[in-house]
Amino acid sequence: MNTEKLITAYSDFMHHLHETMEETLNSFTDAFEISKEKIGESSELSTEELEHVSSQVKRDVEHAAQNLPAHDNNSLTDWLKFDIELIENLTWDAFLSVADKTRVELAEIEQHAMTHKYNSGDITIAGTFECDDCKKHIAFKVASRIPECPTCHNHTFVRV
Repeated sequence: MNTEKLITAYSDFMHHLHETMEETLNSFTDAFEISKEKIGESSELSTEELEHVSSQVKRDVEHAAQNLPAHDNNSLTDWLKFDIELIENLTWDAFLSVADKTRVELAEIEQHAMTHKYNSGDITIAGTFECDDCKKHIAFKVASRIPECPTCHNHTFVRV
């Protein structure tokens, strides 16, 4: 898989999702499906790549919705494990807006928080991740593909 193409698709998907949720009264689920369709039409992603990117966007939005208080930069800094001012070229307001709306839906469904697992090869939004095995931290300042652990070569991480 072409990493740059997937990272671009992830960012484009997030942008479409934000626009769709801002322009209409769609639920997160409906807006997500509309955005997925737009990305599928406008990109050169295979069906497998589209499923891969969409599942990772959904994972990150749901994780943020479950774990971030609304528009609190200190909480966002804690979630990312680095200062929000270090992030370049990301539409954080759009991401947080989507996460806020998703939070409401998650509360209505009464989903309980769970530990989200991230795997090497996954595309994710910026943040800090801990290796499940050796506890090594890796951090990204932009949407990136998660590598295998540089210390123990494990493939499973959690956001810290």
